[in-house]
Amino acid sequence: MQLQYEAIWPEAAPKIAAMPQALYESSLTSLPLLGRGKVRENYAVGDDRILMVASDRLSAFDVIMGEPIPGKGALLTRMALFWFDKLQGIVPNHLTGQDPLSVVTPAEAEQLQDRTMLVKRLKPLPIEAVVRGYLAGSGWAEYQASGSVCGVKLPAGLRNADKLPAPIFTPATKAEMGDHDENISFEQAAEIIGADLAARVRDISIQLYQRAADFALTKGIIIADTKFEFGLDADGTLTLMDEVLTPDSSRYWPVESYAPGSNPPSYDKQFVRDWLEAVRIDGQPWGKKAPAPALPAEVIAKTVQKYEEALQRLTA
Repeated sequence: MQLQYEAIWPEAAPKIAAMPQALYESSLTSLPLLGRGKVRENYAVGDDRILMVASDRLSAFDVIMGEPIPGKGALLTRMALFWFDKLQGIVPNHLTGQDPLSVVTPAEAEQLQDRTMLVKRLKPLPIEAVVRGYLAGSGWAEYQASGSVCGVKLPAGLRNADKLPAPIFTPATKAEMGDHDENISFEQAAEIIGADLAARVRDISIQLYQRAADFALTKGIIIADTKFEFGLDADGTLTLMDEVLTPDSSRYWPVESYAPGSNPPSYDKQFVRDWLEAVRIDGQPWGKKAPAPALPAEVIAKTVQKYEEALQRLTA
């Protein structure tokens, strides 16, 4: 197969050489593996806790790329911990406060450094709680076709990347590995998890998004949309879980280059999505099914740079 693309960042070679060693997949023998996701691996720690390991894998269009993004897992973990701290007081989260390296052997600790969280074991809700403050991505496509997003009617005449009158809750189903998440209406979400719980998830998700978006603006970043995941503990307490507000689960735009009417430059994996949309395989667009096209070195390096910039800007 012949890949045709323009070099996005020719100076990438020295950047690649300076990157930390990548972890594509963790390998622990001291703990039983519960499962591997698109990015994370979960290991059981007794019956009540989970060791979450953020690898350097990257997925786009629900397909896992064959090349890791060096250091990405550590960056995601640092950002998630930053946001869990900022969002305290709205809803409990899954962090235990315990040192994650304390539950593995010293020999295993090196591969896990800075990329793990030791969390409570919860019963995950079978929906993703998506909140949109701006019109973008699949929301923009749906709006063009129907004037609404996930059953939420929006004003006429909106442009791509326009700010919405108020943040909206647009849930999605959780797809199996290799399948695509499906946007659903609030009513459909209520049928899946119950009306009362769906209403709580909606209201809390919008509160979380609003607090995060307001803070990010003070750092020159627009959070266009994001997704949250929730679970229930043994007492039925609704708990924020998984990652939160990372570039893998959110759309980050720098304020200074934001302009409605087109896709703004972003700090998230939209950069990889845009490259994948433009790539040609034997003259044809990639069909968004595995296997993914091989990411060139300059795309990998630029993606690392964008993740690093987002974290540095938020935490400066």
